[in-house]
Amino acid sequence: MIAILMAGAISIVASITFTRLLISYFTRLGKGQPILGAEDRGPTHHMHKQGTPTMGGIAILSAAFIGWLLPHMRDGLAFSDQAMIMWVAVAVLAAIGFLDDFLKVRRQHNRGIFWKKKGWITFGIVVLLMWLLAAQTGVSETISFTRAEVPGWDVSTPVWVLWTALMVWATTNAVNVTDGLDGLAAGSAMFGFGAFGLIAYFAFRNSDIYSAIVNPLDLAVLAAAMAGACGGFLWWNAAPARIIMGDVGALGIGAALGLLAVTTNTHFLLPIICGINVMEAGSVAVQMGVFKASGRKKRLFKMSPIHHHFELSGWPETTVIIRFWLLAALCVAAGVALFIADFTNEIRLIGDALP
Repeated sequence: MIAILMAGAISIVASITFTRLLISYFTRLGKGQPILGAEDRGPTHHMHKQGTPTMGGIAILSAAFIGWLLPHMRDGLAFSDQAMIMWVAVAVLAAIGFLDDFLKVRRQHNRGIFWKKKGWITFGIVVLLMWLLAAQTGVSETISFTRAEVPGWDVSTPVWVLWTALMVWATTNAVNVTDGLDGLAAGSAMFGFGAFGLIAYFAFRNSDIYSAIVNPLDLAVLAAAMAGACGGFLWWNAAPARIIMGDVGALGIGAALGLLAVTTNTHFLLPIICGINVMEAGSVAVQMGVFKASGRKKRLFKMSPIHHHFELSGWPETTVIIRFWLLAALCVAAGVALFIADFTNEIRLIGDALP
């Protein structure tokens, strides 16, 4: 528990500090986040944010890594191969996001180098990373809900790699879509990481039930570090934001959330815990579906993602953010409740089986 608390505390302080340094650096450069205009059907009501420093995700991920690394200096916490491969995956996805952010700022247009190709490129990379996780670690290759035995569908390695790659890839995109209002993505991700930290700690304290999870304490420390880093970033990212996390942060955070679901065997809990991200990404999919089905004439929402719909309906930005945070908290509470309910049921079954 001390290591988990250390990770959270260190990452909060580091995130606040690093983010402030980034704000100063990008302000001196004089370039910031471009906003899509009316010609691209973008959120023109956000044009006042044009030029806000971006790439704040660099501070989040750097702070989280330090927050995860330093507790390992104490005795009793070993480095796990899963956590290290997870950091490689986070770094690779964040690097893609950084390249996209860099080109957006340089060209002063909200279209990165990959644009329509980015989805295919990132999915291919995630497939390779999930294959590495399966090949180099003892990760459970089952499809599960709250633990490897529930439902515990055994699948072949190629199927598992594709399934988990889809999970991680979808989460990165969902977090990226959510990152449209000040503090929305960071705040909701903080709740999600808190949930996975609790799940991993439960697994650590009850290794007989969650034996399929490799070094759950290290996973709990990683989750705590990510939660703390997102919380520290909110110091500067809360409305009105002094800095935006950018794709470098959204892709890195999304990868970490998806990978924590994979390594804690909570595949089907992921869309519940990250329910707000599912709602945001789903609103884009529905909007596109209605638009195409109507012959490109009708739209269900005033603008997607759905947070823009509520803004255009008259909700102040801060109202949308706080209400969406509340929805995110409810989703996380539901996911954790399902996990604990399964744990409690398993304890009861073990007790009934005793002579």
